[in-house]
Amino acid sequence: MPSRQQRIPDRPLLAPILAGMMATLAGIGVARFAYTPLIPALVQQHWFDASAAAYLGAANLLGYLLGALGAHRVSERYGARPIMAVAFVAITLSFVLCARPAPFAWFFVWRLVSGVAGAALVVVGPSIALTSVSASRRAVVAPLVFMGIGLGALLSALVTPWLLHVGLSATWLALGALCLTATVIGDRAMARLPAPPESASGGQATMSTTARAAVVLVIVAYALDAAGYVPHTVFWVDYLAREVGLGIQAASLQWALFGVGAVMGPFLVGLMVTRLGWHRSLATGFTVKTLAVALPLVTLALPGRCASSLLVGAMVPGIVTLTSGRLAELVGPESHKRIWGRATAAFAAAQAFAGYGMSGLYAAIDSYRPLFVIGAVVLLLGTLSVLVSGAPPSAPHRIRRKRS
Repeated sequence: MPSRQQRIPDRPLLAPILAGMMATLAGIGVARFAYTPLIPALVQQHWFDASAAAYLGAANLLGYLLGALGAHRVSERYGARPIMAVAFVAITLSFVLCARPAPFAWFFVWRLVSGVAGAALVVVGPSIALTSVSASRRAVVAPLVFMGIGLGALLSALVTPWLLHVGLSATWLALGALCLTATVIGDRAMARLPAPPESASGGQATMSTTARAAVVLVIVAYALDAAGYVPHTVFWVDYLAREVGLGIQAASLQWALFGVGAVMGPFLVGLMVTRLGWHRSLATGFTVKTLAVALPLVTLALPGRCASSLLVGAMVPGIVTLTSGRLAELVGPESHKRIWGRATAAFAAAQAFAGYGMSGLYAAIDSYRPLFVIGAVVLLLGTLSVLVSGAPPSAPHRIRRKRS
C-alpha cells in the first residue's frame, strides 16, 4: 500500500502547477506568441501594412512593461486571485474584440491590454504557485509552471495555420476561446491553493555584497535576453514567409517547431540544473540561445532554420526558469517574489525598448536580417554578464520587522 501511494502523483501539487501553468500559457504563450504567426496574414489580407503589424506586436511588449511595473504591488493590495482573474479575462477579450477589421488604434489598445494582463499573470502566477509548495518540491513544479509558455506557443502554432484557411476572424476567436479555457482552469486551480505562509512576506533578507552584485548581473542578463530574443518571437515568421519567400505554411511550420522547443525547454534545463547547478546552467542556456539566434545569419537551409526555431523556442522558457531559480538561490524564497518582480520589470523594459526600436528600424530599412544581428550581439553581452555573475549562493538571513 505505501509503495503504491509513492507511485501516485502528489495531488496537492496539481493546483499550483495548473495555476502557474495557465498563467504563463495565457500571459506569454498566447497573449504574445500567438500574434507572431498572424502577422503575415494581417499583411496579406490587408488589415494592416507590414510596418503597422510590427508595431502592433510591439504594443504587447509596451503593455508588458506597464503591467510588470505594478503587478506585484497591485496583487499585494487586492489579492492574487482577483488580479489574475481580471488579467485572464482581459487577454480573452483582447482576442475576441480584434476578430473584425478595425482602425489601428483599436488593435493597438487591445494588444497593449494583452501585454499589461500578461505581465500580471507572469509576475503573480508562478510566484504564488512556487510559494504554495515546499522548497523540496519547487524543482519539480517550476519546469511545469513555465512549460505553459511553450504549450501556448505550440497550441497557437498548430491552430493558427489551419484556422487561417477558414478566415482571419475565426483565428482570433479560436485564440480567444483558448484563453477562456485557460481562464476557467487557472481560476479553479487558484481557488484550491492554500493561503501563503506568513513567513513569505514577513521580512526581508540580507545578502553579501558579492551576492548582491550577482543578483544585479543576473537581472541585467535577463534584460539583455529580453531584447535579444525579440527578432525570433516577433518577426521570425514574417521574415521567413515574406522576406525569405518561404510562404505562410513553411514559416508556420517553423513556429510550430518553436512551440515544440518551448515545451521541451523547462525539462531540458531541469536536467541541466541537476548536473551543473543554477549558475552554470544559466550560462549554458545563454550560450545556446546566442548561437541559435545567430544561426539564420549563417544558413537558412532547412536544417539550420529548424535548429534555430527549436533551440530558441527551448531557451525562451528555459532562460525564464533558470533566471527564476538562480535568483531564488541567491536571495532565498522569502524575497523571491519581490526580486522576481524587479527582474520581470527590467525584462519588460528592455523588451519594449527593443520591440519598438526594431520595429522602427524595420520600417526604415525594410529588412529583418539586421535585427537578427542585433539580437545575437545583445545575447552575447547577456552571456558575458551571466559568466561574471558567478558568486556562490549566499544564505540570506531574514530580518524580522520591528513592531512599532
